[in-house]
Amino acid sequence: MATAPAISKEQAEAIYSRGLEGIIAGETNICSVEQGGLFYRGYEIHDLAQHATFEEVAFLLLEGHKPSAAELTRFKHEVVAERPLPPFVRAFIESSGGWLASGRAVPMDVLRSAVSLLGHTDPDAQDNSPAANLRKSKRLLAKIPTIIGHMQNVIDGRSIIGAELGGDPSLSHAANLLYLMTGHKPDAEATKVIDVSLTLYAEHDFNASTFTSRVIAGTLSDMHGAVAGGVAALKGPLHGGANEAAMEMLKEIREFVDAGKGSVNDFMQNAFATKRKLMGFGHRVYKNGDHRAPILGKLGRAVAQKKGKDFLRWFDIGDEVEKIMLRDKKIHPNVDFPCGMTYYTLGIPVPQYTPIFVAARVTGWCAHIMEQHANNRIIRPLSKYTGEPLRKWGT
Repeated sequence: MATAPAISKEQAEAIYSRGLEGIIAGETNICSVEQGGLFYRGYEIHDLAQHATFEEVAFLLLEGHKPSAAELTRFKHEVVAERPLPPFVRAFIESSGGWLASGRAVPMDVLRSAVSLLGHTDPDAQDNSPAANLRKSKRLLAKIPTIIGHMQNVIDGRSIIGAELGGDPSLSHAANLLYLMTGHKPDAEATKVIDVSLTLYAEHDFNASTFTSRVIAGTLSDMHGAVAGGVAALKGPLHGGANEAAMEMLKEIREFVDAGKGSVNDFMQNAFATKRKLMGFGHRVYKNGDHRAPILGKLGRAVAQKKGKDFLRWFDIGDEVEKIMLRDKKIHPNVDFPCGMTYYTLGIPVPQYTPIFVAARVTGWCAHIMEQHANNRIIRPLSKYTGEPLRKWGT
């Protein structure tokens, strides 16, 4: 691929955009985020959510094409075989309960460290060849749900579930994640909701965490280091942590209303007046609405309707919040808003929402890391200096 001719710093300053908004920072054949749709290697997200399983989507992203039946069977066997954790990584997770209970660490911190530790035992850790990177991608895809499940067992004070096999080999990726966390095999509806949510979260072009991973990979650093960087970036409440923050905001609104302090609109108007950041709304690219949000919202509401009025009320409040945001601010929800309510309805602890996001997005990160390594140019932008003018030290 030919590189663009270098431009002067003065020319670069003329096209400066804060936060790189509107700036094309590279090329990819993995994903396209557009006003009219979200596409994974040419397949539109509604089509994938309706007709593909997450394992098929993971194959598509990592291996580059839609799998045949034989290829999918082979891929599933490869991933299931990699689910168990090395003993010392499991021991680290078991030792993390005190940090999590004290608040000195949150699940995303433990997950980030566990990913780094996996790099110490991976036989391909220092090999950035395409074949080695693909093997590492499958291992990370397999082991991250195991990390999340074991971590939740520690938080709940229960024995590690599925330690030897990384869960139940007969369960799908989505079902096994829930089983590892709870010890109960989920029903078909819960499995479908998680499976679709993993598909929706799997990839989103040059978002903050993926770009972080590509920057790290661009130095020819290793897969585990680049993925650990992605986890660190995703933790932030302006990125992956928004689904947790959105649910906490909904809890606050419901408590406000139930305490007789006012209506949902009263809460929202006060939030507007105090310039409070309302999580789960707006998107840097989507200006007319996030294509993923209604897919997950519909699935979540269907689960809530079956579970009863108390759960359905979360979605009723959420609908009010959405209408007020659109009416007063012309801002649509992004996928994190219905995600919070949906995961809450399924009984998933709020601090695990973003780690589950990692279980999906690791496929996108790994695909981008492989793409960066395969056709690399170190990512090194310029900066616009705003400090003091030239001055002398010795006067």
